[in-house]
Amino acid sequence: MNDNDKPRDEAVDKELAGVPEEFLEKSDEETVEEETSSLDKALDRLREDLETAKQEVLYAKAETQNVRRRLEKDMADARAYAATGFARDILSVADNLERAMSAIPDSLREDEAMKGLVIGIEATQREIEKVFGQHGITRIASVGLPLDPNQHQAMLEIPSSDHDAGTVIQEMQSGWMIKDRLLRPAMVGVAKKPD
Repeated sequence: MNDNDKPRDEAVDKELAGVPEEFLEKSDEETVEEETSSLDKALDRLREDLETAKQEVLYAKAETQNVRRRLEKDMADARAYAATGFARDILSVADNLERAMSAIPDSLREDEAMKGLVIGIEATQREIEKVFGQHGITRIASVGLPLDPNQHQAMLEIPSSDHDAGTVIQEMQSGWMIKDRLLRPAMVGVAKKPD
């Protein structure tokens, strides 16, 4: 039997004997196994990349929603509190009108020559308070209430046995809120126990 009569595998083996392994081609089974393994690894990497991309998209959507909410809140605050600076400035006008009204003695209020002036000052004071109300500017209640450091500024302590310690018993300057923010604290006198 010559080499040609040998089964092909033996002949191939004999011919390949001595040839370095790196020059030999792999069998079809080995090639298929390696390709399948390589494809599985690639598929696993793609799945991981897809999952990472999904997470990044979710985070980006959440961040976009947060930014949109913050902007909407900032815009609402800007609309609600846009008049804050002007309101603070006009408070001094309201204070002066209040002082003017309290300085007018009863005798002048009864005087026919001064009645028009008094009525005009009262009307102006009512109009300012109406405009304040339309813009959410409200007076802070103080006299008879416990001192609230978020709304009241204690200017002095007054010894009193008629009131509990820490109770506001005198208002020197009215306090004001604009919506839910402090515009100006009320300057007050607070009761303390007598010595």
